[in-house]
Amino acid sequence: MLYLSTRGHPDRKRFCEILLEGLAPDGGLYLPESYPQVDGAALARWRSVLNEQGYAALAFEVLSLYIDDIPADDLRRLCEKTYTAEVFGTAEIVPLKALEEGLYLEALSNGPTLAFKDMAMQLLGNLFEYELARRGEQLNILGATSGDTGSAAEYAMRGKQGVRVFMLSPHGRMSPFQQAQMFSLMDENIHNIAVEGVFDDCQDIVKSVSNDLDFKRRYRIGTVNSINWARLLAQVVYYFAGYFYATKSNDDKVSFCVPSGNFGNVCAGHVARQMGLPIGRLMVATNENDVLDEFFRTGTYRVRGSADTFETSSPSMDISKASNFERFVFDLLGRDAARTRHLFDESLRLHGRFELGEDPLFGQAASRFGFASGRSTHADRLATIRSTFECQGVVIDTHTADGVKVAREQRQTGEVVVVLETALPIKFAETIREAIGREPQRPARFEGIEQLPKRMRVMAADTVAVKRYIAEHCPLA
Repeated sequence: MLYLSTRGHPDRKRFCEILLEGLAPDGGLYLPESYPQVDGAALARWRSVLNEQGYAALAFEVLSLYIDDIPADDLRRLCEKTYTAEVFGTAEIVPLKALEEGLYLEALSNGPTLAFKDMAMQLLGNLFEYELARRGEQLNILGATSGDTGSAAEYAMRGKQGVRVFMLSPHGRMSPFQQAQMFSLMDENIHNIAVEGVFDDCQDIVKSVSNDLDFKRRYRIGTVNSINWARLLAQVVYYFAGYFYATKSNDDKVSFCVPSGNFGNVCAGHVARQMGLPIGRLMVATNENDVLDEFFRTGTYRVRGSADTFETSSPSMDISKASNFERFVFDLLGRDAARTRHLFDESLRLHGRFELGEDPLFGQAASRFGFASGRSTHADRLATIRSTFECQGVVIDTHTADGVKVAREQRQTGEVVVVLETALPIKFAETIREAIGREPQRPARFEGIEQLPKRMRVMAADTVAVKRYIAEHCPLA
């Protein structure tokens, strides 16, 4: 299995090379040269694997199609080490919960940091440690978070041999619980940098550093954001698991509704669908920062600046530049790398937008690739949390509420929809109290976390300053 860049760089690389690299040298994102195809016989076998051997065994089946430079026995052990009931709280790992007729929640938030990011980050931590030990090397991870990626990465990497984490987050824009999860970690290999700006500023710094190839090589910079293919690949697995849990036959179709800001979570669904998983539609649910909804409605992709990125009650989606969107557009354009490079490099850099609404290919976003979209506001969020609690007795977090709201309004007669749960409600307690007048349940291990001592560095949104900080805190490669 070889991987290419969405922007046309001539090199082809294997999985373990891109695992440690992140962005391609030309600033593009890595994708496989082609998606492995899963036929009906393979789906039937994988259904049995999940039912009889469990989620870790299914993960091995999916991942082994994309990873051929890690011995099969080692990859199997890595999956078994990652996906355990002890780590994720249940033997099913991602159990389904019925909300109402034809509408399910897939529980992705039972991991160490109570967010779906744990599903991929726990595997990524084990992959990093394995490959670095095999090479006798070290890696300095630079990441950006709008709320959940940071804590998931830090909890996955703390204590890992050969790994340091430098995590950028928007200063004051995460919930108190999210901030406490990250900033209370005192491990020497964890560095939190609170950037005076929004998530997109943090993400821009990560990309800028990654595009400085000399600095990247000198300081062995890697990424954990979903621009890293390995993380997105791990997320593909739970689409297969959710499909199998929601159906009895591989003749059935299931749609997924995915709260999305950076397009990584739903892009994993796109990959699963391209592999042959019988997905009906992929519904993208946004909050007030509706860049993705605008595109799927109109064909216009228009990024917003910091001043026009709203601070909302589903803060992990307060994003106006969806990094993973480039992967889908590359496929939408028939894998035309030159055109993809023009849109994401030149058009966005010069004009802050591009238009595909008049292009015949745009219609394929829905017809061929199955995408739909919707938008949710704070008022919608409160109403959805309240109605779900009152009618089903289930408390959902603010981002999951965006997904449930869009799923309810867009679900067609007879359509089975699985909403991907984003986080546990305690991470956004203030809004939950506003919606239902009571405190959400808090796992015992997080009692009093907001009062713990915190360690982080506040810094301007300045790439040079971040580079200087990294250089001061890690040796040269």
